Amino acid sequence: MIRRRLRVTGIVQGVGFRPFTHRLAHALKLSGWVRNDASGVTIEIQGDAPVLDAFAARLRTDAPSSAQIDTLEVEPCERLGQEAGFQILDSEAGGTQRATIGPDLCICPACLAELFDPTNRRYRYALINCTDCGPRYTIAARLPYDRANTSMARFAQCPACLAEYRAPRDRRFHAEPNACPSCGPQLSFFRAADDGKALPVSPAVDPVAEALAHLRRGDVVAIKGLGGFHLACDARNASAVEKLRARKSREEKPLAVMVANLASLVELAESGAAEAAALNDVARPIVLLPKRGNSDARLPGVAPGLGWLGAMLPYTPLQYLLFHEAAGRPAGTDWLAEAQPLALVMTSANPQGEPLITDDSEALDRLRGIADAWLLHDREILIRCDDSVVRPLPGQTGPQFLRRARGYTPRAIPLAPANSNHDVLALGGFFKNTLCLTRGDQAFLSQHIGDLDRVANCRALEAAVDHLTGLLQVRPEALAHDLHPDFFSTRLALQLAERWQVPALGVQHHHAHIAAVLAEHRLDAPVLGLALDGVGLGTDGQPWGGELLRVDGASFERLGHLRPLPMPGGDRAAREPWRMGAAALALLGRGDEIARRFAHEPGAAAVAQMLRGQAPTTTSMGRWFDAAAGLLGVQPRMSFEGQAAMRLEGLAQAFGPFDLRTPLHKLDASTGCVQLDLSPTLAELIEATDVKQAAALFHAALIYALADWVGAAAESQGILTVVCAGGCFLNAILARGLRRALQHRGLQMLEAQAAPPGDGGLALGQAWVARRTLQESDRLKAGTP
Repeated sequence: MIRRRLRVTGIVQGVGFRPFTHRLAHALKLSGWVRNDASGVTIEIQGDAPVLDAFAARLRTDAPSSAQIDTLEVEPCERLGQEAGFQILDSEAGGTQRATIGPDLCICPACLAELFDPTNRRYRYALINCTDCGPRYTIAARLPYDRANTSMARFAQCPACLAEYRAPRDRRFHAEPNACPSCGPQLSFFRAADDGKALPVSPAVDPVAEALAHLRRGDVVAIKGLGGFHLACDARNASAVEKLRARKSREEKPLAVMVANLASLVELAESGAAEAAALNDVARPIVLLPKRGNSDARLPGVAPGLGWLGAMLPYTPLQYLLFHEAAGRPAGTDWLAEAQPLALVMTSANPQGEPLITDDSEALDRLRGIADAWLLHDREILIRCDDSVVRPLPGQTGPQFLRRARGYTPRAIPLAPANSNHDVLALGGFFKNTLCLTRGDQAFLSQHIGDLDRVANCRALEAAVDHLTGLLQVRPEALAHDLHPDFFSTRLALQLAERWQVPALGVQHHHAHIAAVLAEHRLDAPVLGLALDGVGLGTDGQPWGGELLRVDGASFERLGHLRPLPMPGGDRAAREPWRMGAAALALLGRGDEIARRFAHEPGAAAVAQMLRGQAPTTTSMGRWFDAAAGLLGVQPRMSFEGQAAMRLEGLAQAFGPFDLRTPLHKLDASTGCVQLDLSPTLAELIEATDVKQAAALFHAALIYALADWVGAAAESQGILTVVCAGGCFLNAILARGLRRALQHRGLQMLEAQAAPPGDGGLALGQAWVARRTLQESDRLKAGTP
């Protein structure tokens, strides 16, 4: 008989790993103990060597599905003579922090069964959970993940719950948020008075039934979730949707819809195996699905003019209870296999683009005049976390992120071990901000923070820095930031670098986009980088956005760019695609047509005059999309970023594939930096009468042109790997078509998957470049090649 000590790191706290270890040791008749500590989990186990070998192997193969073992170290230790059984010890404080915590998880099937079982003591209890499901990250104040370190600390477990918590064979054994109606958090309901002020409703009234009644009569209801509040309304009620849009000042941006199950989506959107897997994932993200033809009629005003519907399934017990109430409170779970008519708009409760509301009193105050009613619970949310948004990628191992947040944060992104000797903090860009903190060979991307155009979002970024560095116990050796000096994220990076006395490293925007993909693919070799987005400051001080780069670690070379487009009115042109349409006419030598073609625009004559002078220019791919939309009259003005491009994609999707027989682009290498000129494509759109066909033509011509441009660079550089990144690659038609075109040329295309391809993944790339910069500096100091 021998004794061994096992140290396990990874996501092994808050996922039922200690109870699993206890059950496994008991099944194998081994003695010893397990406990959480600063590194993860430590186990001492005693028995015969073959059985201990089996124990270690099964730790990996049989671990809870939500666990993630990064390392498992085994060493011998002194055998104990008289040891009985196997115990879970109290967590050990101190030491070097290497532990991580898992993300929040949707309610599991076992808890769902109890939730709808009238004989169960947790029947219709809205905060039900166990070791396999429920909140984790959003209720954790610090590590190790023990109840005392969560927002459940103030709820003392009743005798029945405490017995479950202490019973090794119970699935609530050491479930830290464990609770029941007798001892746990409770629901409450408020309604708006005539002056909008929230008034409490009698505790005798069922909050869930009251919330559903308000939803059915067309009201907007604020509902507390895992990482914040949603604003909900009946998605089938046009006036309710219009009311929500007006109150939230969200004129046209698409809204997400929650339905009870896959069967309820059949009439609204198309979904195959990849879509179903994403919808049913324990993370429960919003999934972009191709609309069915009559979707807009069934969900009026939810996602107008777009080819995609953002849909999700319930993930909290409270959300399931709303659908259960609408179904007539059937016993059991069989009803969940049947289509349910209820469809709810569920949009983040963040007025005017500010951070998501998490606090009850804040919700009652700041949603006054927006919500007609409030459905609350008194379990405190410590960390705000929006819903994640994904798009399935056929043939890929998982979906692509548009927004990486609840259900995935703070799950680490593994990095190449060779790039792991410096821990850095990267603060991202301006739009869709996230931060990234590295620790060893892992990168921790924060939840979505938002655009840094509001003081509240800037404060949220500061809070996220404090929380993530504190939670992971990392003191960064360097700060990384965008080159733009006026971004709040840049200024904060410089301030923190001075405070901590560490270097601050500026990383060019499009270099960071490509580097983010290199980081997640753990690739350390020269690649071609195709970065297509709206805007990013170039090394020449000009706005870039359509860039062909050679990227080699911490350095890059600009091989080519899109032909610069004039931007009449500067940044205003990025919000008014008709101006970019006018710029396209001027570029084609048809500037005298601007006033006539855009006669309905009061500023048309002034724009024509600007374009005869020296208007600012950009190489942005986003502005070429806007120019196409402007020429086709698709979206003269945008109410949210990327709207024109999304409308174009929807029109092209509706038309279907376009068979382009001749190229509609030009390559110009006269300056040494190869320009891709798409003006011949725009010329084809000027007289188009079928807008859907024209949108499909634009996409087909763009794919042809990009493949030609990249193919020529691949041949001249001798590089066969092409990394594609930037917000334009959220366009499924573009990404799918270019992938096929490059494969046809014998090139490998790598895309973002673990992080968004747009600015939501920028911090990951900044961190990767900063680490490579520090690594190369180390080599120079050591005199090694």
